[in-house]
Amino acid sequence: MGLLALGTVALDNVRTPSGTKKNMLGGSAAHFAMSARLFDDVHVVGIVGKDFPAVHLDFLKRKGVNTASLTVAGGKTFRWTGEYKIDDLNSAITHQTEIGVLADYQPQLNEQQRNMGYVFLANLAPSVQERMLKMVKKPELVGLDSMNLWINTALKDLKRLMKNVDLMVVNDGEARMLTGERNTVAAAKCLRAMGPGVVVVKKGEHGVYVFGGDFRFAYPAYPIERVVDPTGAGDTFAGALFGYLSKSRKMDEKTLRRAAVYGTVLASFNVEGFGMGRTAPLTMKEVDKRLKDYYRFCTPA
Repeated sequence: MGLLALGTVALDNVRTPSGTKKNMLGGSAAHFAMSARLFDDVHVVGIVGKDFPAVHLDFLKRKGVNTASLTVAGGKTFRWTGEYKIDDLNSAITHQTEIGVLADYQPQLNEQQRNMGYVFLANLAPSVQERMLKMVKKPELVGLDSMNLWINTALKDLKRLMKNVDLMVVNDGEARMLTGERNTVAAAKCLRAMGPGVVVVKKGEHGVYVFGGDFRFAYPAYPIERVVDPTGAGDTFAGALFGYLSKSRKMDEKTLRRAAVYGTVLASFNVEGFGMGRTAPLTMKEVDKRLKDYYRFCTPA
């Protein structure tokens, strides 16, 4: 049945204590798709420029990602240049952002995609997210991600959009910004009152908290000895979470718990390599092996 994922497809230049990589395939939709593809068919909706390497497009297609609505336009691809310091691998330092073709982007869907029910709005301007959502005829489950930029510059648009989504994924800093609450539990409760039925708060190396009104639960992060590149870990988490929900075609507590664990496990792979170096070659056999190890790690004696 598949799912729609709107977001950025980008070129990333990243420096971490483990090294420097340039012109890597990145972006919220790309990282989301690289984990969601393990659970369901993924249709990426986005835009790149004429400078976008053909090898990256071919790579997405080889991984089974549907790129029918990934527009190639005149101009430059969205680029992000950032750095992570050894004393804080949870926080990226942005050196440069080149918006490029995203500046005038208008999402386009084909007829098949307009009839798809599972829709994830990965990080992008709320006005663009809302525009695409209105193009879907009968959305069954709508997920949303955002970031501090849109909280600061498009808060009104974001709050309006939140009223029309079923699940929202944010990190703990964004949850505090949106609500003014310092406590994660209080912030999640406040976010849910703004519209989403389920709120998922990502806490980086400290795990994830899920609040659904009549249930709530938390899981720790999978222990990783050496973090190489955290870029895209949150999008990778969201891709596995929503991909599992799409595959299951339901969103009860049991399914959400399993989805959150898969998200946690996929995110742990993501940080072990630059870009999609670890997530791209993954198979479900390898994922499920780590999943079993994760359950052993979490289960009390």
